Amino acid sequence: MAFDLQPTLRGESLTLHPLRAGDYELLYAVASDPLIWELHPANDRWKAGVFREFFRTAMESGGAFIVIDNQDGRAIGSTRYHGYDEVKSEIEIGWTFLARSHWGGAHNREMKGMMLRHAFQFVNSVIFRVGAYNYRSRRAMEKIGGVLIGSGLDAAGREGVVYQITPATFFGSAKREG
Repeated sequence: MAFDLQPTLRGESLTLHPLRAGDYELLYAVASDPLIWELHPANDRWKAGVFREFFRTAMESGGAFIVIDNQDGRAIGSTRYHGYDEVKSEIEIGWTFLARSHWGGAHNREMKGMMLRHAFQFVNSVIFRVGAYNYRSRRAMEKIGGVLIGSGLDAAGREGVVYQITPATFFGSAKREG
């Protein structure tokens, strides 16, 4: 079975839809908040030209989503699958951002949970690359069961770390929580 990189994923409070060109303005309205990017290695992504390039690469990736709040239908962020490796049975989840109004609650956990459940139908490992000094994202990864497996420079030469979640760590932690 082929990995569907852009299904529509529906949860209790969020829906992830495949990203479309017409979503640019909706997402930029969220991404234009400089505080979202404060700890991110690309901390100027709130600027229109920088975000336009981010959006272009998201569209080209074929695995990007717009995140919608089910309560009011507003766009609140984006995320994507990247780098599917059938031989290694691995994919990356990343390039995630959420409106500050949705920080600190269950939204990130729900979003990543939907993506992980979908991914584990096709792979045995999901990785997440996080800026080394992006402590907010690192804490969020640890909250959802990410295991730190490495560090080094990313493709842009920035220092980062890599977290991994496997079905055993994900479903094992889900059983303990629920």
